[in-house]
Amino acid sequence: MIQYRSDLLRLLEARGYIHQVTDADGLDALAAKEIVPGYIGFDATAPSLHVGSLIQIMMLRRLQQSGHKPIVLMGGGTSKIGDPSFKAEERKLLDAETISANIASIKRVFQRFLVFGDGPTDAIMLDNADWLDALNYLRFLRDIGQHFSVNRMLAFDSVQLRLEREQSLSFLEFNYMITQAYDFLELSRRWNCRLQMGGSDQWGNIVNGVELNRRADAREVYGLTTPLITTADGGKMGKTERGAVWLNADQLSPYDYWQFWRNTQDEDVGKFLRRFTDIPLDEITRLEALGGAEINEAKKLLADAATALAHGDAAAADAAETARKTFEEGSGGDALPTLKVDGAIGLIDALVGLNLVASKNEARRLIAQGGARIDGEAAGDDVSIAVAGDVRISAGKKKHGILTAA
Repeated sequence: MIQYRSDLLRLLEARGYIHQVTDADGLDALAAKEIVPGYIGFDATAPSLHVGSLIQIMMLRRLQQSGHKPIVLMGGGTSKIGDPSFKAEERKLLDAETISANIASIKRVFQRFLVFGDGPTDAIMLDNADWLDALNYLRFLRDIGQHFSVNRMLAFDSVQLRLEREQSLSFLEFNYMITQAYDFLELSRRWNCRLQMGGSDQWGNIVNGVELNRRADAREVYGLTTPLITTADGGKMGKTERGAVWLNADQLSPYDYWQFWRNTQDEDVGKFLRRFTDIPLDEITRLEALGGAEINEAKKLLADAATALAHGDAAAADAAETARKTFEEGSGGDALPTLKVDGAIGLIDALVGLNLVASKNEARRLIAQGGARIDGEAAGDDVSIAVAGDVRISAGKKKHGILTAA
């Protein structure tokens, strides 16, 4: 392990966040002597970020915890283009109203993880539309375009992958890496930003920004990326059978979020505790060494801590208590998803309405395989359920919901 001097890089290294750094010695020296403003950009392509973005949010949290200034950059401008990095096809273009609504919805998440304000290490939230929307195209080409080599841009892995697959890469998308680099230049000029962080898929874009600052302003700035987060079975972090694990409570209930973490594979417990909770490292070392049934207690602690960060202590406690009642006592709980029913409902409609399955076809398969239960009893057909009081519906052993009388 590299012996860093700064609290920032020591913390990031110990928690497993560092994959690549443009100049580790230079960044370490800077962070050891002064407050470093650092940013990560988030495009507003949906009303909520998902758990795949959580590593980036936690990076900003670690930046603040080690005495530096986080900058949350919302992509009100770049969302109009869409990042082509390692995507198989061009993103659907969003209109300005949708992007604005998405940004307003996403903002709520960051209040849980960062302290915002006017202090030297308080987080700030900016929108790159503030400068990208006002750009003069010819002036931008003359002043900024001269610093970019098309040959080098074509060599980036994210671009090469699309070209090798003979998949279209539009000129609109090709400009994304230039606009992201320009973001770094503007943040450096406006906010003294010295660091951009991101996932490993952003390395090429980040390097562009570092080099643009050097060429345009002769200023040394830095880039740092995290490793790709995968699960023990090789899957991508946050991908489930039911789709994305959203961070906003109106997109995914705190109970379902808690269950996502509770279902972590044994081999991933230590890694996820380090990166997605504030539990002390020596305690994590003890927890990840647990074996057999004891590892389940570590998973519950992971679920409690991760859910408390995203949704608050009360929501985490409610989710944990609901899980305890559901799995240990066989009863329901306040945090389970609920659906009000006037009279009766078919089992398929109940499973879909409670979001226990993604579609009616999935519900039919679940019923045919014997995985659907009504108040704990297996249901082998799409029966009609009379709802006079609370009725517990289960999809497999881990997904439950409550039908209530309207």
